[in-house]
Amino acid sequence: MKIIIQKFGGTSVATEQSRLCVIAKILNAIKSDFTPIVVVSAMGRLGSPYATDTLLNFVEEAAGKMTLHETDMLLSCGELISAVTIATMLNNQGIQSQAFTGGQAGIITDNNHTEAELLRTKPKKLLEALDNGIIPIVAGFQGITINGEITTLGRGGSDTSASIIGVSVQAERIEIYTDVDGIMTADPRVCSRVHKVNKLSYNEVFQMADSGAKVIHPRAVEYAMRSDIPLIIKNTFSDDEGSAIMRSTFNFIHKMVTAIVHRLDRVQYSLEHSSVRLLAAIANKNISIDLINIFPNRILFTIDSKNQIKLEELLKEENCQFSKIDNCAKVTVVGESITGVPGIMARIATTLAKQDIRILQTADSLTTISCLIKEEELPRAINSLHEEFDL
Repeated sequence: MKIIIQKFGGTSVATEQSRLCVIAKILNAIKSDFTPIVVVSAMGRLGSPYATDTLLNFVEEAAGKMTLHETDMLLSCGELISAVTIATMLNNQGIQSQAFTGGQAGIITDNNHTEAELLRTKPKKLLEALDNGIIPIVAGFQGITINGEITTLGRGGSDTSASIIGVSVQAERIEIYTDVDGIMTADPRVCSRVHKVNKLSYNEVFQMADSGAKVIHPRAVEYAMRSDIPLIIKNTFSDDEGSAIMRSTFNFIHKMVTAIVHRLDRVQYSLEHSSVRLLAAIANKNISIDLINIFPNRILFTIDSKNQIKLEELLKEENCQFSKIDNCAKVTVVGESITGVPGIMARIATTLAKQDIRILQTADSLTTISCLIKEEELPRAINSLHEEFDL
């Protein structure tokens, strides 16, 4: 039995026509002698009647703020509707199918509602269904605690569900279907000359997702990487082969830089005469720090703007003197092949300088170099770097 995972996102299950495309992809897998397990997201995006954000807005407007327990119960509904709909469509075409909740699929989590972490998997019911010729349609984004409480896995959780299940059943590959042909060299809404990357490493995609690219959830990449299961990003609405994510791409023709990605809504803070003790206080407030540099008499870091009020309340409590720069963006150059290559930072700095773009802060790892700039300069920065590295 050659098991594959097929995960379909919200736009893929949003309309009658798009759902017919989903059914076609499932049937094509069966005709190709694969045994699919299907994972689905909630239908559509905000404004669609069963989308996650639509359900949240409805209850909050009708009844007020929910507890995390009730939030998870509500959030699980959208994916269940999708799973039942796709299973019913297959059954009515003569293909035996059955809808499963995340818990029934064997995803056992801790009790951290809305951001649950995996404890273990028990895919027994899925494997029994496959043995009986039944195609499982699993509601993504959700699991269950050992006490039977419904939990959700956080934003992007359906991707994570697909990888968790893929690892648990030792699938040959995990296909993530969306509304684009694969992973692009930059965001096409910002850069006019993007193209699809055919092959990427787990590490490159993890870094891209972690740096703002909305390609796949980083945890989904992490789970697949642990078991060396290929991930394929594909388009529900085309026959393009998509982008393949695997252990390493060194054996393939590969440019030095793979992609230019970005993250918006950054705020840079400069704290004068602050001790590192303050960093622990920031962490205790559940505020995530992005770029950070520590100097003898100053700490420089960035955060997401959504945490701005919370951070500044803390800084005032601590009588900490600070300055800040609002409306920043982080631009990140990603490439497995840049490791150990001299001059990459010089090329980035020179390219941005030619565009009169001031670099406010930098950070780097083995496969990434990030620069903080003003948000209004983002399109010029990405397009110029995209051209500099011949993407």
